[in-house]
Amino acid sequence: MPTGSDTTAEAVSGTSPEGPVPPVATGPATGTDDTAAPRPGRARRCAAPVRREAPRTGLAVVSGTALALAFPPYDLWPLSLLGVAALSLLTRGRTVRQGAWTGFAFGLPFFVILLKWLHVVGWDAVIGLSVAEALFMTLLGGALAAASRLPAWPLWTACLWVAEEWARDRVPFGGFPWGRLAFANTGSPFTPLAALGGAPLVTFAVALSGALLAACAVTLWGLRRSGTLRRAIPAIEAFGLAAAVAGAGVLVPVPTKAADTVDIAVVQGNVQQPGMDFLGRPMKILDNHARATERLAADIEAGKARKPDLVIWPENSSDLDPFQYPQAYDRIDKAVRAIGVPVLVGALIDHPSKEGYVFNEGIVWDPKKGPGASYTKQHPVPFGEYVPFREQLSKIITRFQRVPRDFHPGDHTGVLQVGPARLGDVICFEVAYDEIVHETVGAGARALVIQTNNATYGRTGQPEQQLAMSKLRAVEHGRAVVTAATSGISAVVAPDGTVTRQIPEFTQGVVSARIPLRDETTLADRVGAAPEWALAIVGLLSCAAAAVVGRRGRTKNEKGQQ
Repeated sequence: MPTGSDTTAEAVSGTSPEGPVPPVATGPATGTDDTAAPRPGRARRCAAPVRREAPRTGLAVVSGTALALAFPPYDLWPLSLLGVAALSLLTRGRTVRQGAWTGFAFGLPFFVILLKWLHVVGWDAVIGLSVAEALFMTLLGGALAAASRLPAWPLWTACLWVAEEWARDRVPFGGFPWGRLAFANTGSPFTPLAALGGAPLVTFAVALSGALLAACAVTLWGLRRSGTLRRAIPAIEAFGLAAAVAGAGVLVPVPTKAADTVDIAVVQGNVQQPGMDFLGRPMKILDNHARATERLAADIEAGKARKPDLVIWPENSSDLDPFQYPQAYDRIDKAVRAIGVPVLVGALIDHPSKEGYVFNEGIVWDPKKGPGASYTKQHPVPFGEYVPFREQLSKIITRFQRVPRDFHPGDHTGVLQVGPARLGDVICFEVAYDEIVHETVGAGARALVIQTNNATYGRTGQPEQQLAMSKLRAVEHGRAVVTAATSGISAVVAPDGTVTRQIPEFTQGVVSARIPLRDETTLADRVGAAPEWALAIVGLLSCAAAAVVGRRGRTKNEKGQQ
């Protein structure tokens, strides 16, 4: 037998007197023999990170679901703090790629639940829009992971939430602001902050409080083995600061003193049925609103009701163009003459020169002079009121044929003189866009009117979400907000955000109220979008700072290894 380091010919050839033997690998540096370990299969290598990230992904899904429950119709606003805290913890210390995936896993269920009212159109619409919106949360998750390595990371976290909403509010196709943290906090201690810096400041405060709770949790987790009171002080400070931010809104004055008042009546005529086919037969919706107005006129004459100074009808209260169909014109005119005061009518008007285009308008209809000043919706809803790339997309998605005409956007704000009141008309989804409401108040609106048609999304939670936006706008601008809806929810919101009157969904009725007319502006009116831009820029700069810090850290490690 060979001894020592001798190698036999049989061993080299891989054979022995007893038969074949396994090949022997020689170590390149030491010359020793090692047996090569088999490489794992590609499927196993791909599955390893999936298994590793599965628990964190599951927690992100649960956290995104919890955030959705903070919004109407559930209104569990404290969950907005917990949602922010959870995403902060799940992305803390992770790579940008890992944080981005966590952000997507958080954002997709959040938007699916928030936007499930779109199932009326189709669940593919819910999923498609949710995926598109979740991509913004993907960027947020990656940015949070990067910024979590910086000192004072809860502050940068809050700024990044504002930056994410800033982008989502604007792109693509003019943006889609649904799901802002501020819209989940229209009846919380954070709400009065809207009077100082609008919806962006409310989002910042909510995100900062949530991130501070996350910082508190991080410190407490570090004390689980050997904690002392002194080491617990940062956790106490973080919790105290979160509570202070949440309570700061209590100290913000919300002015409500009126320079004048006006008596209004809001008519909710109702529709035949909810869903995509809410219109029913022609003239049905118009006749509903006309008859409800005439009944109010009869009650006034009988002394059962007080005569208003003006009447407000909702968006699409006339389902036919009154300037193209004489019967629609006559029906409106008859009802307006019966009530004897100006009526703000909502109607779709054919474009005078562009065939296939219509205006979505609010028209001031005087009992003596007939139709007068009008406001045209400035921000039509993409794929709902107009179809981008119609020629190409209609060949692929035949459902777009249900939007036969494109809405043409207006080019000016909706300040209208309706009887004795100078009102700011905002149509439907426009209430979600900061700049449209801000410009309307800046142009001299003393109260705001939201003409809307939510019949397509009746009993889905969407009307409650839109009403919450009206509540925030009331506080933000110190104005009474009147929501007039074809099928509900029609409501009157006081300048402090309190709903004083409302009509349930799918109920024909009239709500009468005396609303304040205010000329005083809030700080939010005066500073405009400046706080949002400043906070968003700080958030983006924090990402740049994190990249610089990370690069320096890698450089030091490389030098140390050399």
